Amino acid sequence: MTIIGDWVRFGLLGCALLAAGPVLAQSGDPFYKGKRVSLLVNFGAGSATDIDARVFAKHFGKHLGGEPALVVQNMEGAGGNAGAIFLGELAPKDGTTIGFLTATAWNYASRPESFRLDFRKYEFPGYSGGSAVYYVRTDTPPGMKRPEDILKAQSLVSGGVAAHSGRDISIRLTLDILRVPFRHVTGYSSGGRARLALQGNEIHLYSDTVSGYKGAVEPTLFKDGTIIPLYYDPLWDGAQFETDPAVKDIPALPFQEFYKSMNGGQLPSGILWESYLALVTLNGTMQRIIALPPGAPPAAVSAIREALKKMNADKEYAAEAVRAFGYVPVFYAEADTSDKVRKALTVSPEIRKFVAEYIEKASAAPEKK
Repeated sequence: MTIIGDWVRFGLLGCALLAAGPVLAQSGDPFYKGKRVSLLVNFGAGSATDIDARVFAKHFGKHLGGEPALVVQNMEGAGGNAGAIFLGELAPKDGTTIGFLTATAWNYASRPESFRLDFRKYEFPGYSGGSAVYYVRTDTPPGMKRPEDILKAQSLVSGGVAAHSGRDISIRLTLDILRVPFRHVTGYSSGGRARLALQGNEIHLYSDTVSGYKGAVEPTLFKDGTIIPLYYDPLWDGAQFETDPAVKDIPALPFQEFYKSMNGGQLPSGILWESYLALVTLNGTMQRIIALPPGAPPAAVSAIREALKKMNADKEYAAEAVRAFGYVPVFYAEADTSDKVRKALTVSPEIRKFVAEYIEKASAAPEKK
């Protein structure tokens, strides 16, 4: 059986049950009592998103109320779009399929035409933010001992998962803003594969979410001296910068401060910088989005929102998160969450046009063999 085939059959079964007539819970019962819930993760097993999701799922079910059975389902592909599109188009609309989505916000905002169903019509009970950490092999010529040495890099090769992904774009944008010559190789399809390419010296530079960096890079490639961290993304809400608490022990600066340290205290400007800020808002501040299909029951949205608030106070979840990936995600889950996400999903035509051309430029370059 294929994953997609299983999901399609599951969706059709859910529709058949709904057509047969709603089965109502006893008055006052939690919405999710007696239900089987699938947490749909839009990246593959072993990815940073998957690691986060599995720790999340272990504790989330008890906060939903009613002790629902909760299982994790991975659906990778198209830089995260495959799972997100499936959630909106084919998954049951009864609240029993919950999306745990990474990169979807930027993917939609920069290329809305890649979604047949407008992503803004989904329901968004909550989201959590986070940085990405950029790192480079220390043996990149002429030798990388300090972050500022990246300005001297020779024959630098950066890597990515897909030309249109926010990760690829942010790597290229930061290097272009710094005016560092480089060649970008994409098509590794997952962070795990890109890390293996860096480990094998196919590429020199990559970036990971904090969970990916702390879970897979810091204990290995950083510890043995293979890489050094260069800088990390700040959190940006459109008005001010903030620093993700999870990066406080990483020996690097937020990107805007790193740039300023190299350029007389001045911030960048221009379309490259404006595009980077738009990307940071969607891929950083709203790094993980908890989503439901359009038309999901308001009771499901409310139950998930309340469960996310309880997750923020769950000491067992916090302890396991620190053990698994080095920090504790904080979820924003208020009544205005869906509105905040929908507003952020709209970027200016100028940025969208620039990004489309920027992606096309990368797509024309050779992908990894």
